[in-house]
Amino acid sequence: MSGVEQVSEARDLLIKLVRIPSVTGNEEPCARQLVSYFDAHGREAWIDDVGNVHAPADDGVLLTSHIDTVPGDIPVHVETDNEGRELLWGRGSVDAKGPLASMAVAAVNTGASFIGVVGEEVDSRGSRHVVETRESEPDAVINGEPSGWNGITLGYRGILGGTYVATSESGHSSRPENNAIQDAMDWWRRVEAEFEHEEYVPVFERVTCKPVTFDGGISDDGLAVEATMDVKLRVPPKYTADEVRELADGCLDRGTVNWHDQVEPVMESPRTPVARAFRAAIRQEGGKPRMLRKTGTSDMNVFADHWDCPMITYGPGDSDLDHSPNEHIDLAEYDKAVAVLERVTERLLED
Repeated sequence: MSGVEQVSEARDLLIKLVRIPSVTGNEEPCARQLVSYFDAHGREAWIDDVGNVHAPADDGVLLTSHIDTVPGDIPVHVETDNEGRELLWGRGSVDAKGPLASMAVAAVNTGASFIGVVGEEVDSRGSRHVVETRESEPDAVINGEPSGWNGITLGYRGILGGTYVATSESGHSSRPENNAIQDAMDWWRRVEAEFEHEEYVPVFERVTCKPVTFDGGISDDGLAVEATMDVKLRVPPKYTADEVRELADGCLDRGTVNWHDQVEPVMESPRTPVARAFRAAIRQEGGKPRMLRKTGTSDMNVFADHWDCPMITYGPGDSDLDHSPNEHIDLAEYDKAVAVLERVTERLLED
C-alpha cells in the first residue's frame, strides 16, 4: 500500500469512528467497528466482558485510548476552512477518537499491542478492568488523549470525589442554631480554606475544590432538614489522594462524607525512553516538541498506579475543544500524529 493510500485509509477509519455515536455506556457499535478494522488487517481482536477492544501483539508497546465520548450531537462532516485546512467535525473527533484511530492505525502498521477502553469519561471502568485482569504489564504505554501532534503529556492531577450528608432537626428559621444546610456550607468553606493557595501557584500544583451538586431542604416527613453535596477535589502530585482525604475529613464538624472516587496523580519523567522517542519523532516530522501537564485526570493515572513501566499520553487534536459544541480536528494534524506514533513505536519495539 502506498503512502497516499495509507493516509486515506487512516482518515477513513477516523471518519467511520466519529460517525458512530459512543456516549459512555453505549460504546459497543464503535467497538465492533474497531474489531472489524483489525480483522481486515489479519489481526486477532475481540471485545471483553466490560466492552474493551483487545488486539494483542508485541507488548513492547501498548497503544491505548478510550472509545467513549461525552453526550452532544455535532453533525459529522469534513469542511475546508479559509486557511485551506481540512477539518473533521463531530463529537469525539478530538476527545478521543482522533487519538483512538491513530493508535489503532499505528498498532496495525507496527505490530504493537492495542486496547480501546470504555468508560473513561465517567469512571475509567475499562482501564480499571484492564489492570485488574491483565496477566502481565507491557514494557511501555502510550495513552491516547489530545495533546496536539507536537505535544506530549507527562502528568495529570488525580481526583478525590465524595458525597457529604448531614441531617438536623427541623425548626423555625428564626432559630440561631445551624441546620444541615449550614453545616454543609461551613464544612465546604473550611475545605476551601484548607487548600488556599497563592495566585502565582500553577493550577497543576494546586488542590482545587469543586462542589458539583447540592440538594437540601425539609425531609418528606417534615421532621428534619437534610443536605447532600457531591464534591470533587483535584489532587496534584505533591499529595496522595489519601493525604487530601485526611485533610478534608479534618474539616468535618458535623455530617459525614462517603469518598467513592479516588485516583492518584501521575507525573512522568521527560527522560524516559518513551519521552525521548517522542521528542525525536516530532522533530523528524518538522515540529518543536512541547512538554505538557494536564489539570484533569485520564486513564494514564490508572495505568501508572498499577504498572511500573514508562508511559506518556499523546494524540492529535486541540484539547481546548474537548466536550465543546464546536469539536473538530485538523486532518493534516491527524496524519502527522499517525506518522509520529509509528516512528515512536517502531523505535521502542527495536530497543
